[in-house]
Amino acid sequence: MPDKWATSREFLERAKRSLAGGVSSPFRVKAPVPLYFRNGCGARLEDVDGNRYIDYVLAWGPMILGYRHPAIVEAMRRQAELPADYGAQHELEFQVSEQIQAMLPCAELVQFTSSGSEAVQIAFRLARAFTGRDLILKFEGHYHGWMDGALISYKPSAAEVGPLEAPRPVPGSRGQVANAAENFAVAPWNRPEILERILEENRGRVAAVAMEPVLCNSGCILPRPGYLERVKALCASHGALLLFDEVITGFRMSLGGAQAHYGVIPDLATFGKAVGGGAPLSGIAGRREILMQMYQGVSFGGSFNGNPVSLASSHATLAELSRDGGAPLAQANAFGQRLMEGIREIAARRRVPLLVTGFGTAFALHFSTLAGLNDYRDTLADDRPLLERFLHRALEEGLHIVPDGRMYVSAAHTADDIEETLGRLDKVFGNLV
Repeated sequence: MPDKWATSREFLERAKRSLAGGVSSPFRVKAPVPLYFRNGCGARLEDVDGNRYIDYVLAWGPMILGYRHPAIVEAMRRQAELPADYGAQHELEFQVSEQIQAMLPCAELVQFTSSGSEAVQIAFRLARAFTGRDLILKFEGHYHGWMDGALISYKPSAAEVGPLEAPRPVPGSRGQVANAAENFAVAPWNRPEILERILEENRGRVAAVAMEPVLCNSGCILPRPGYLERVKALCASHGALLLFDEVITGFRMSLGGAQAHYGVIPDLATFGKAVGGGAPLSGIAGRREILMQMYQGVSFGGSFNGNPVSLASSHATLAELSRDGGAPLAQANAFGQRLMEGIREIAARRRVPLLVTGFGTAFALHFSTLAGLNDYRDTLADDRPLLERFLHRALEEGLHIVPDGRMYVSAAHTADDIEETLGRLDKVFGNLV
């Protein structure tokens, strides 16, 4: 039988001769087959072998309006005929920051960067400067970028995590400076009583409590009812700032992100992915007095910050998401919810142990016999080999899914896309175990 991905495999081998690992981000090589794509439109992609897919990767999240959305294409086309960057000011900077200010409840002021990792670094620096403290308290499994000053206890093994009541800060990479972990305290998520004790043990030392308000990077786990409110109250009582990493949830869970959805307003929030509609754009939003420290001795910069091409794409994206009172995003979340429910029904009927966690436009599949997931440690029980078989068979059926089992839904997905996906998944689950 001919290899339906022969050209992608050939291209990968060629790329390895000049590009480290053959890919531009090591996460991508974890796919069942690292595919090369040549085009896409709406919620569909086509690879270099001519195979077509209903896409649920969305470039790992940014393509909230799908591929080649007319408004984004036109905005970027117009901007491409002008300078790609000025290293100076232009109108789109305040136009987009005003849009974000109107959407994110915490956004008294906004600042732009090019990547989520950068946004987190300036957020940590601002928090430390504002409070005069060094310690950042983060949670197991939460991802805040790949830099030394953030990659702590992201995907530790069961042997590394330490006791639940006193988790061990675990560096996430070889080559990472060992003392990076000294600036962090780590807690299990969704357990307010343990968080309260760890904060008390570090009273007067914690600059910020940082979290993904929905744990998207380690299984799309929702916060327990009342948990975010409790964390905010604990931060207030300990004089620590509350930082939401909304790189994934921002402009995806709702127009105002998780903070608007749950009604819990952080002191600072980082955002990215969906805000650029596919262009490289991230940033930080928060209280005026905290952000203005960037002009009072807190160092920050970037030649590509606020570049016109990315902001043109963002301006069009945010305008489209806001259309008709946010109808496009509301529809995307509704279709995603239908997909989540359909997948649960298929798995139950096919007698495959599966948990589907998250929200409409960002959810994850867990092949697990647990009754539910509370935090990162629960995901360690997932059946990884079964997930890998599922992903490969889904790809054979023309479904493109994130290699860790996440599925992103865009405003370009239609009701027909969802029903067609469920039909294909029925075949996948029918031949899975």
